[in-house]
Amino acid sequence: MQLGYLFSGQGGQFPDMGQDLYRQEPRYRQVISAASSALSVDLADPQISNDPRYLQASIVAMSTGIFNILTAELPLPLAASGLSLGEYSGLIASQMLSLEAGIRLVDDRSRYMTLAGTQQPGKLVALPKMTDMALLDQALKVGQQQGIVTVANYNTRKQVVIGGTIAGVDAASAFLKDNGTKRIIPLDVNAASHTPLMAPASELLKKRLASVVSRSAAFPVISNTTKMPFTPETLPQTLCQQLVQPTYFRDCLQQLAALGVTTTIELGPGHALTGFAKKTLPDVTAWHIDSLETLNEVRQKVGK
Repeated sequence: MQLGYLFSGQGGQFPDMGQDLYRQEPRYRQVISAASSALSVDLADPQISNDPRYLQASIVAMSTGIFNILTAELPLPLAASGLSLGEYSGLIASQMLSLEAGIRLVDDRSRYMTLAGTQQPGKLVALPKMTDMALLDQALKVGQQQGIVTVANYNTRKQVVIGGTIAGVDAASAFLKDNGTKRIIPLDVNAASHTPLMAPASELLKKRLASVVSRSAAFPVISNTTKMPFTPETLPQTLCQQLVQPTYFRDCLQQLAALGVTTTIELGPGHALTGFAKKTLPDVTAWHIDSLETLNEVRQKVGK
């Protein structure tokens, strides 16, 4: 078994996530305690972890806590990737960023994105069965007559997400619906990430990253933006670009397979990335962990 880790982004969060792991797993509690100290809030308190203000930090702390459990039980992965926010979990897990510096950076990133979203409201829409790229291009051109709209995420061969201003995305969505696209799913987000609307957040993040120290990685973390492993030299620019450019998670999965990964484990809330892995890499075994139950299921599978 050659492991590759996938770190969850936003979207799969659920109420009281991680509480069962916190109660039962000392190594998980260790991470939540350290992250809480870094932010001067109690991420073990469901009122805090359920608060949208601390959602990004809570997801990264959860993913990192699960990683901390697995480091005592499994070898390090050959490589990893995370979707958007999940990249920060991967950077902390690979020791490119310390937990304290990484969780503070995530918390600031969240504030920057919220501010940008307030200044220029936007939306994201998932197209889970988009196979006609020519039609999508037409829809984007129609939407761009009303506002900003671009592809925000290339998740699988068939699934993309478009985002931008409300007027631009609505116009593109209406064109797609009129031309036979049946599944158009608005996403529950407060900012149109990976679109030009995040330019103000990207500029603030650039200034913030000037004071962040990164180190060499214990294992490669493949960037959604560049489709290449992060390095200490590329990390600041890549994280800034990530906010305004599309993600290419399918390509990241293919990179993991090329490196020899035969089993992926998604760490963090939800199982969206596990679904992407199964669709993109049918020969790779894909599991996820976001609860004590799923942790023990993986433990049993690994032990067989």
